[in-house]
Amino acid sequence: MKHPVRNLRSAPFLLILLLVVSLSLQAETRDPLTHFFHQSFGDLSEELETVKDENKAGVLIMFEAEDCPFCARMKKTILNQSQVQDYFREHFQIIKIDMEGDVEITDFNGDTVSMKSFSYDQHRVRATPVFAVFDSDGQLIKGSRYTGAMTGVDEFMLYGQYIVDKHYEKQSFTRYKRSQKD
Repeated sequence: MKHPVRNLRSAPFLLILLLVVSLSLQAETRDPLTHFFHQSFGDLSEELETVKDENKAGVLIMFEAEDCPFCARMKKTILNQSQVQDYFREHFQIIKIDMEGDVEITDFNGDTVSMKSFSYDQHRVRATPVFAVFDSDGQLIKGSRYTGAMTGVDEFMLYGQYIVDKHYEKQSFTRYKRSQKD
């Protein structure tokens, strides 16, 4: 029989080992501004060229507002995860648009508009965040518009897979999510 005092001496070591292992299993987090979103000069027609050249699924736009708590939560809990960043950057050209912004951008048609006009007038964005994916011709992909914060990394990854694997051709995102739970 082992001596009980010796077992107690190894307890702190095992606790530290368990802590180190559990921390290493957690996902790596990185700044979403530099690791999720692509740098853009505000020319969405140029972003379409990148999509074509790199054979990506489309341009993913996050319509956001400066004071939006749901946008901040998405950035802090989902868009900062390395696995999310790596997957989405591989498959999408990712741009953020300030739905209240006066900064001028070039839209998919080559016209100069404010971010606000692009959001409100062209895409009827009224709440944030809104995620929308546009194909290589600048057309909104059917079923890709999602309003509100995702519940977590798993749901956001499903959203990406839904677009990349073209499940939108057969079913809504809600139905797709349900089918993945079965």
